[in-house]
Amino acid sequence: MTKKVVNVAVGVIFKRGQYFVCKRSETQHQGGLWEFPGGKVESQESVEQALERELSEEIGIEVRGSKHLTTIEHDYGDKQVCLHVHVVDQFEGEPTGLEGQPSQWVDYQGLTSLDFPKANVAIIEALATFS
Repeated sequence: MTKKVVNVAVGVIFKRGQYFVCKRSETQHQGGLWEFPGGKVESQESVEQALERELSEEIGIEVRGSKHLTTIEHDYGDKQVCLHVHVVDQFEGEPTGLEGQPSQWVDYQGLTSLDFPKANVAIIEALATFS
């Protein structure tokens, strides 16, 4: 049986050399780990539309500009994901965890010391060459 692939729009929020990350709820898949905000792309949405909607709902910002960083396919065994990762460096509002999730700004070195889901490791690796 083929597992359904979940398409996810991921926003790497970047400002003044820092990245905004949130901690996943313990009850979620990969709970308790840090992540870049975002969420599932709904059937009638483009990745960009999903990114704008999810970042508005989850962290309260309005995306004004983003650029594609990478696309990552990862199989967790119980779930297969395809992460469409965009760097969001133009936005309005101050990101905050609207769903009560812990959140923080960290520099690149800080990213490498946090626990992320396995699929996100490739995002951090891609950011090493990001300018």
